[in-house]
Amino acid sequence: KKPEVSGVMAKANIKPKSIHEAKTWSSDVENLYRFQQAGYRDEVEYKEVKQVDTVERWPETGFVKKLQRRDNTFNYYNKQRECGDEEVHKVKIYVY
Repeated sequence: KKPEVSGVMAKANIKPKSIHEAKTWSSDVENLYRFQQAGYRDEVEYKEVKQVDTVERWPETGFVKKLQRRDNTFNYYNKQRECGDEEVHKVKIYVY
């Protein structure tokens, strides 16, 4: 199951219906890992809190490049995978 993100961007105060932990690494899990490292559930919550339409991504990989944390400092990420196998099970996948 993949999280549904696309159709829910316009609505405010979106709450996830369910949550489960990631079992294997994927590009979606990688991006969720980056959002969660910055203090957000996922891209939906980030866009809602920060009032932005887009997230800066690496063109080569599509991974998130930079996120503004809730304390207004920034997290910068590499082009390559940062979520190691030992961290995958800590990533939470929210389903809307």
